[in-house]
Amino acid sequence: MRYTLQVQYIGKNYAGSQIQFENGIETETPTIQGELEKAISTLIFGDTENINRRFKTVFSGRTDRGVNSTGQVVHFDTDKPIVASKFVYQLNEILPKDISVSNLKQVDNSFHAQKSAKSRYYRYVFINRKCKNAFDGDLMRIKYDINIERMQKALNYLTGEHDFSSFKSSGTLNPSKVCFIEKAECKKDGDKVIIDIVGNRFLYNMVRTIVGTLLEIEGHNLPAEHMKQVLETCDRKKAGQTASPYGLTLMKVEY
Repeated sequence: MRYTLQVQYIGKNYAGSQIQFENGIETETPTIQGELEKAISTLIFGDTENINRRFKTVFSGRTDRGVNSTGQVVHFDTDKPIVASKFVYQLNEILPKDISVSNLKQVDNSFHAQKSAKSRYYRYVFINRKCKNAFDGDLMRIKYDINIERMQKALNYLTGEHDFSSFKSSGTLNPSKVCFIEKAECKKDGDKVIIDIVGNRFLYNMVRTIVGTLLEIEGHNLPAEHMKQVLETCDRKKAGQTASPYGLTLMKVEY
């Protein structure tokens, strides 16, 4: 039987969502996947000592160190009967306080958390204020004034299907650099700037590099068309710096 879970987490204490390996051996570096698999195995088997008995999970996509999620989707297989409400409650009691699960469902065996996904929705939030506030947390703070209208115009150049090589990290393994961006919008809520991007797929560090390019436009008072020029070069060196992972959240995955 195949089940899906929705997973929420605060990523600052983890080396990303995916288990880390070194020379083919799993490291002890804490990851979201590692903690989730240990918790599921503990709940069903009573321990995690036997690696062959540990449940394997498949995530809808990887998130980097420091990135959060409210809507990560995971699937796993088991022949053990599961009572949804009881399982979710007990799993949340085992998981660390910065990871939680919800919405357990049984699905068809053909469902795949990553391959069946139609779109992914990311949100990036940063502070636009000169002075710090104790409640800013880990959010990036930009001191100069932000022109939301110019930012939106720049984002408009990204919608549709494009080669996003300019916004990929050198760690991108997938040879395909073409993505379809369904939505790219920004707004200001008080002193917070919120950027929402929805696409069928994202390259490694793509959202954070888009944000970094937006901030380069704003910081140097460049025209919004600079985003179009960067996109068309397919050259990572032309884009802005990769923005901080803090403030980036995987909001939702659609199937």
